[in-house]
Amino acid sequence: MTGASGMLGRGTAAALAGRGDDVRVLQRRGSGLGVDEVLGDVSDPDAVRAAVDGCEAVVHLAARVSVTGAWSDFAQTNITGTRLLLGAAREAGVARFVHVSSPSVAHAGAPLVGASAERADPARTRGYYARSKAVAELAALAASSPGFAVVAIRPHLVWGPGDQQLVGRVVARARAGRLALIDAGNALIDTTYVDNAVSALVSALDRAPDVAGRALVVSNGEPRTVAELLGRICRAAGAPPPTRSVPRLAALAAGAAVEGLWSVRHDDEPPMTRFLAEQLSTAHWFDQRETRAALRWRPTVSLAEGFSRLAAAR
Repeated sequence: MTGASGMLGRGTAAALAGRGDDVRVLQRRGSGLGVDEVLGDVSDPDAVRAAVDGCEAVVHLAARVSVTGAWSDFAQTNITGTRLLLGAAREAGVARFVHVSSPSVAHAGAPLVGASAERADPARTRGYYARSKAVAELAALAASSPGFAVVAIRPHLVWGPGDQQLVGRVVARARAGRLALIDAGNALIDTTYVDNAVSALVSALDRAPDVAGRALVVSNGEPRTVAELLGRICRAAGAPPPTRSVPRLAALAAGAAVEGLWSVRHDDEPPMTRFLAEQLSTAHWFDQRETRAALRWRPTVSLAEGFSRLAAAR
C-alpha cells in the first residue's frame, strides 16, 4: 500500500497486519510500522514496480494534499503516480486495487445535500488538488477489468487523534485567535472518524471484485453544522471555540486576496483560500445507503465517541 505515513494510511496498514495479512508499504521515509517497506516515491517507476511485486492487492492512499502549490506538483504525485501504480500493479498480477479518492472530485461548488457519488469531473472541480484527484480517479476506474478489480473510495473529512490535516489546523488557528466561522457556521457537513474510514477501506479491499468500477463516498453519516464540529474539536483539544463570524462573500474575497499574496511570499498554508471559504459555508453531506450496502459495512464509532477519544488523547 501507499500513503502509510498519514493517519488513515497508518491505521489501514495496522488493521491489515493485525488481521494477519502480509503488508508492504511504499514510503519515502521509514514508517516504523514493523511491516515490509520499499523506500521511494510513487512517481518513481522502479520503486513502484518493487512495491507491487508479488502482491495480491493494492491500497493507494499517497497523494499531494494542499490548498496551494504548482499544478505540476499535484499532477506528478496524484496523476502520474496513480497511473504508474495502476500499470505496475496490473503487470504484476495484482487482482484488487482500492484507489482512495475524495468527494471533492465531483464538487463544483453547489451545496451537496444527501448526495451520492457522482462521476468525477476534472473540468468543474475547485483547486489543483481536487482536479488532479478527479483525473486520477477516472484513470483508476477506467483501468478496472476482469481479473483487475478497481474501486474508488472517497472518505469525507477524516479526523481523529493525531490528525494534523483537519484537527491540527483547526486547533492551531483557534489557539492563535485566527479561527472564525463563515455565515455563523450554519452549513451542514459530514465527517468521518478515522477508525470508520479504516474499516471501510478494508471492506472495500475484500469486496473489490463485487464493486469493481464504482466510486463510493464514505462518512459517519452524521451531518452536523460547521459551528458544532469546529466547537467540539476545539473543546476536545482544550482550545477556545470560534465565536466570531464573517459573511461568505467577504470570506471568498479575502481568500482570493490571500492566495495571491501567499503564493509569492510564503511556502506554508494560507489562513484562508477561496476553496476553504467555500467548504466552510456550503452544505456537503452524503447518502450512505449505497456505500453501506455495497461494502457490507457500517461505521462503528459515533461522532460522540470520536470526540470523547479525541479529548482523551490530549
